[in-house]
Amino acid sequence: MLNIVIFGAPGSGKGTQSDNLIKPYGLFHISTGDVLRDHIKRGTELGTTAKAYIDKGQLIPDELMIGILASVLDDNADKASKGVIFDGFPRTIAQAEALEKMLKERNPGVSAVVGLEVPEDELVERLIKRGKESGRSDDNLETIKGRLQVYHSQTSPLQDFYKQKGLYKAIKGTGSIDGIFADIKAAVDAVL
Repeated sequence: MLNIVIFGAPGSGKGTQSDNLIKPYGLFHISTGDVLRDHIKRGTELGTTAKAYIDKGQLIPDELMIGILASVLDDNADKASKGVIFDGFPRTIAQAEALEKMLKERNPGVSAVVGLEVPEDELVERLIKRGKESGRSDDNLETIKGRLQVYHSQTSPLQDFYKQKGLYKAIKGTGSIDGIFADIKAAVDAVL
């Protein structure tokens, strides 16, 4: 079983590269952002709560995210039999510890953490462009700055957390999508 965490700042290409990993490895993709946006679109109680945090560029509380993730994993156990790509989770050390515990209850732990490293000015450009193309409400300059600040203060410490465990694979997240994917594939193949 292969469980991969795709790690990086907002706009680093996590979703794009997760999509590239699905077919060659037969993995089930969980994008916490997609799950939350679905709940928001459907107007669920979870969606309303999540929207209040997202609109401010803040992270969803750990307990809420962990509960969501556990339910998605349990509801898709057969699809996740070869492994899972976690896209947008974990975002804090507490979430990483909770993910380890949750995976140990269901299957082997995290196999690798693919860290997409992109300069901040390029992240801002990508997110503004994505906002114009997709209409995502959280891709405006004010919210982007807030999201990047939250990323640096709460999420980037995960690099050291996973480096200490020998799981972190730094990948240059600039260049062509295919070139970046080739580097990711080499890192993942080395884990297998």
